[in-house]
Amino acid sequence: MSLRLPHFLLCTLLVLTTQPALAKGTTAPPAMSQAQQLVVVTTGGWDDTQGRLQTFERDGTGWKPAAPAFAVAIGKQGSAWGEGLFPAQHEGPRKREGDGRSPAGIYGIGEAFGYAPSVDTRLAYQQMQASSWCVDVPDSPLYNRIVDERQVGAQAVKGASEHMRLDLHNDGDPRYARGFVIEHNAKATPGLGSCIFAHLWRKPGEATAGCTAMAPASMEALQAWLDPARRPLFVLLPRPEYQRLQRAWSLPPLPADAQP
Repeated sequence: MSLRLPHFLLCTLLVLTTQPALAKGTTAPPAMSQAQQLVVVTTGGWDDTQGRLQTFERDGTGWKPAAPAFAVAIGKQGSAWGEGLFPAQHEGPRKREGDGRSPAGIYGIGEAFGYAPSVDTRLAYQQMQASSWCVDVPDSPLYNRIVDERQVGAQAVKGASEHMRLDLHNDGDPRYARGFVIEHNAKATPGLGSCIFAHLWRKPGEATAGCTAMAPASMEALQAWLDPARRPLFVLLPRPEYQRLQRAWSLPPLPADAQP
């Protein structure tokens, strides 16, 4: 006995069986549906240290560029998949502590910090002190946290190398004079990377240990624009990965001047 399917059901089955399967890790991250602001950094490839930063804001018709793109520098070894708000990826390098790569993916944006008592920003702001550290020791219970040595004790920051007042510890170094936290490895899994920030560069194009660096005027405008009520996200991807994931991750098209 043969079974005859209704025409509408047969058409539905044909559509389902002829659609290509989505690759693993190409589901849109839930945080993208809530975000109203995006900070997007793209580079030419995994090993590139130079990129472009483009801001976007979402209105009723979709994502629109919020300001002209500008130059940034990232890790001295390029970028690698980090731990963030996106599905696991199986192709490409993986971020590790001390590898000199900036974490690729999608991340929340945390508090702002700097040397001054206050700055123009709606982000939560913390003035760094001579006793402020970011703990980059993987086996420390304070791993991947900014702490004050006066509160946690000298033993708690033993072995850490991330002074947050670089100007006092490194001959006036301006890099942390203004910045904000990129929430990479928020669960502080040992060895997957720590203390990832957006901050100032000492000179144009100087690569970092894994952060994203930019000119002071660019950081000033960025901090003033960011609004935690609009659930901003930070995206960093090599251009080929951005193109591969753009539709699946609901990422906006890049203007010509934002392309590395």
